Amino acid sequence: MLGIVNKSIQAFLCKHHGAPVWREVADRLRLGPEGFEALLRYDDGMTETLLTLAEGLTGKTREALLEDIGAEVAQTESLRRLLRFGGPDYLEFLFSLDDLQGRAQMALPELELPELTLQTEAQGRFTLLVRGRFPGWGAVMAGLMRAMADDYGALVLIDLLDPRDGVERVQVELHFTTYYVARQFDLAPPEPGEVQ
Repeated sequence: MLGIVNKSIQAFLCKHHGAPVWREVADRLRLGPEGFEALLRYDDGMTETLLTLAEGLTGKTREALLEDIGAEVAQTESLRRLLRFGGPDYLEFLFSLDDLQGRAQMALPELELPELTLQTEAQGRFTLLVRGRFPGWGAVMAGLMRAMADDYGALVLIDLLDPRDGVERVQVELHFTTYYVARQFDLAPPEPGEVQ
């Protein structure tokens, strides 16, 4: 697993559960206080142990923890920009998810994101199929899609469904693409120090 995945979990734990929780995790994993290096590769077992420790120390289920991490990473400006290039509204964003793996790998070729396939079920109802080598990507995508609905100002219901034939599934019901004012987004990146 590329270290950026573990680093995202580390950042989430530090921000929302405090440095003492992270220090305990780092001690148990025999890591230094700086934690993971974003561009190094780590054994998948390390990520599995990291998540198990995080579950125990935060009292959250793995699914809830991964959804929260997905929502958190979607709010980092670099990933938010990558996601917003998917289209001017949430519907276009949904249809762009099929290409997300490829777009992310242009920036980080070593990153193993899951394969995403959006199925249209009915008017305003979709199912995102998530095929990843590491289980839990469906929950991460559910959190990410929730955060992006807020970013676009869309009214959306998102449910994580039970996996089917080893494929994780996220159900999306899009009620309004412009329910409230979307967050500011411009094609040009913000100037240093500028808040969007």
